Parts: sequence; structure tokens; C-alpha cells
Amino acid sequence: MSGTSGSKRGGGLLVAGTTSDAGKSVVTAGICRWLSRQGVKVAPFKAQNMSLNSFVTREGAEIGRAQAMQAQAARVEPTALMNPVLLKPGSDRSSQVVLLGKPVGEMSARGFFGNPGGSAAGKAPHGGREQLLGVVTDCLEQLRGTYDAVICEGAGSPAEINLRRTDIVNMGIARAARFPVVVVGDIDRGGVFASFFGTTALLSPEDQSLIAGYLVNKFRGDVSLLEPGMEMLRGLTGRSTYGVLPYRHGLGIDEEDGLRVSLRGAVRESVVAPPVGEDVLRVAVCAVPLMSNFTDVDALAAEPGVVVRFVDRPEELTDADLVVVPGTRGTVKALAWLRERGLADALAARAAAGRPVLGICGGFQVLGERIEDEVESRAGTVEGLGLLPVRVRFAREKTLARPVGSALDEPVEGYEIHHGVAEVLGGSPFLDGCRVGEVWGTHWHGSLESDGFRRAFLREVAAAAGRRFVPAPDTSFAALRERQLDLLGDLIEEHADTSALLGLIESGAPAGLPFLPPGAP
Repeated sequence: MSGTSGSKRGGGLLVAGTTSDAGKSVVTAGICRWLSRQGVKVAPFKAQNMSLNSFVTREGAEIGRAQAMQAQAARVEPTALMNPVLLKPGSDRSSQVVLLGKPVGEMSARGFFGNPGGSAAGKAPHGGREQLLGVVTDCLEQLRGTYDAVICEGAGSPAEINLRRTDIVNMGIARAARFPVVVVGDIDRGGVFASFFGTTALLSPEDQSLIAGYLVNKFRGDVSLLEPGMEMLRGLTGRSTYGVLPYRHGLGIDEEDGLRVSLRGAVRESVVAPPVGEDVLRVAVCAVPLMSNFTDVDALAAEPGVVVRFVDRPEELTDADLVVVPGTRGTVKALAWLRERGLADALAARAAAGRPVLGICGGFQVLGERIEDEVESRAGTVEGLGLLPVRVRFAREKTLARPVGSALDEPVEGYEIHHGVAEVLGGSPFLDGCRVGEVWGTHWHGSLESDGFRRAFLREVAAAAGRRFVPAPDTSFAALRERQLDLLGDLIEEHADTSALLGLIESGAPAGLPFLPPGAP
């Protein structure tokens, strides 16, 4: 594939899915890493993302963490162009709209999807579907003018017929760019052939003309047993299956959706390695409502001998050596939840006993003395847990930053995404926050990815907990992430028809693909 120059535009592909969590993010990342290995200058793109896990680019723009991860897979710097619209849920019915990396307002789901002219606060912050489609198409065109290829990720399913009229992330953007579409299906859930057929058959003839074929994800067993089904699917649809990706444990990449509170009891996937010291270290993460950037704890899970689990009962804090109160899109709501569940009292008892607690971003805010919020919850003044001498006032302007500093005599990098402005009234300085006894708080996400600081922090935790835990001296979180991205590239290279995928990227969908009735209603 030759590089772009002059007015020549790069090719591309849209990775759609039969459902949410079908594997679109990992397939997109895998294709990006595989293309990068071939010397192709490639960029990821997702027109519209709904996620509470986000990231701050070097230009100070907020985008989905999945797109930042995909940019790393492509070995390029992430920018706002790669995720022009980010929806951050604040409840089941409304979201903050982040446009080109900056928040522009709150909007109801009906306002965003069903009535482009209305919003929870009145006027829609984006001006309607046509204007929004113009924004995301312009971003995609800018990427195509810079890169040899752009690999787009869809959202949910392209066959959500109730949302097709307002779609800008699936067939809407594919039609605008004339990109071929490969549909990913999770065979581990069952019914993958029916899902492929039904997804295609519910689309209009114009949309169907771009559905080039399918990709089976998370297959366990002998692929030869699947081949007759793929041949029958080709006979029914006239479309090829471009690969069967095997199920792989330990990919550990950044999830998009922080709303999956079913994380309770889940253990973050970690390296399979024995602890260096005599003891393991147990970390409990409070699964607060609207939990955001819970990927912060992945760096802890990367340490041999550290076991990370999500909890929602006070009894589950009893044997924890460290309790993490993570970020949240609803600080006041999370504070009420901690009190209702009895977790607030358990955290206070830990603090009094000198047992480690770490609050990050919204988790830091709830540990303070007082919260004044006329922006996020509009609850006014609310008393915090009082474990740190901090007062928080919510500002309308969101802080988006990539700070650097030091803590525990180690260099630290992080990123900030918050409306709350903290006034630290005492304690020992800790990054932008403070420490009192064994209670630590900071707005900085990602700080635990700094290897030296993470090891120093875990040594402090182990000493306070009385554990004979020793951090591994050579764990590199960045190297671990690179290995995970290489594994995704391997999956594509070894189990997908890469020649056919490259043909789609360069030349588009095959001509003459048959129409499957009944089509869109």
C-alpha cells in the first residue's frame, strides 16, 4: 500500500459487530498493529463512542481509552480526530457530550438519538444529526489525507433499525466514506451464523452493498468443524468469512463501557507469575456507580502477586490490603452509594486503623470534607467522608491535562479529567492531592503505570498491611501493554485472511454483492 500524497486519500475499513462486546475494539486494534508491522501508516477512528473510560491526548482533548489504545497499536499519537464524539453517561437516560475533545453539554438519549433538535437542557449541543455527521466525516477525511489507511470501529450493531436514521458511527459513516464493512460476531455467545445473516438482512440495499463479509471471534475448538457452516453462510449471503479468531485469555485491553457494574466480584486479568515475596497483596476496588477509568488498577494487576477484585459489600474489605475508590462520573451519587452500602463506615474504620486507602479522581473527592456541586449532580453542598482535609468545588470548565511530577522519590506521569477543583487544606503532599496516615488521594489517572512509583507505593502498602510482599523489580507496564497489542496483531496475522482484508482496505467492497430480504423496514 503506497503512502498518501497530494490529494490522494487513504483507504479504509469499518469493523462492525453483531452486538456490543462482539470484539470490535480488539479486532480494530489487531488490524492496526498488523498493518503497522507491514509498514503501513494507519490510524484508528470511531466516530461516536459511549464510554466512561477516557483518555487525554497531548493536545488536551478527551477521547475514548479504546481509541487511545488502538492508536498505540498503530504506533501513532492519539488525537481528537480519532474519536470526535464521546458520550459519557451520567445516568441511564443522559450523557455528557464531548465534541472534538471538549465537553459541550448534557443531553438525553431521546434528544441525541430520537430527536436531534432537542436535549435535556433544551437546544441540542451539536446542532442535529446532519451537522454531527458533517463533523465526523470531516475528521475522517483529515485522517485519510494523512494516513495510508484508517480502520474505523462501529458501535453496538449496524442493524439497530430504531437508530439508523440518526446513525453516524456504523453504516452512516461507512456510506459517507464508501468504506467496506466487516461484521464481527462473538461465537462464544452462540448463534453467530444467525446473527451474521440477520444483521445483514435488516439493512437497506445501499447499506448491504458495503457489507463485505464476516469475522468470527472467540472460537474454541477445531476450526474444521466450523467450515461447513461458513460455506453455508457464503451460499446464503454471497459473502466470505475473513477469519476465525481463537479465544485468548489475558488480552487485558481497555474496556469501553464503565457502566458494567456486573464487575462486582470480577478479578482483573493479571500476569500468571508467582509473587516475589512470601505474601500476595489483595486489592479491593469499590465498584461505585458510573465508575470511570477503572483501568487505573490494571497496572496493579500487572504486578506478580497482586490480586485485584471489584467489590460492593463492606465485608469484602476485611481481608483487603489496599482499598481503591476509583473515578466516577457521579461523585455525589457514588458518595451516597458508599453510605447506603455501609462501605463509608468500613472506609472510615480502615483509615482509623491505619490501613491503606487510595482515592483516584472522583474517589479522591469523596474522601474529602465537603463537596459543592452545582454542575454534575446539582446537589449543592454535600458532606464528604472526611478522611482527607480537602474541599471540592465543581467548576463548569472541565480540567483536561497531562501532568508530570514525582512522588515517593519517583517520577510520575498521569492525566486529569474532572470538573471538581480540590482545595487541599493539610496533610502531606501527594501528586496534586494529599496523604493523611495511610489514606491517599489524587486526581491523577494513570499514575500507577509509572513503574518506579508503583513499586514504591506497593512497598508502602505492604508495610502498612504487614505483608511480606515484594514488588517484582522488572515489571514494565508499557512493555506488558506492547506484548498485549502484539498478541492482537498475531491473531489477525495468523487467523484472518490478511490478503483479502488488504484488498478491501485498498479497493472497497466487492461489486455485485447480493441483497438479502427483507431489508430495512
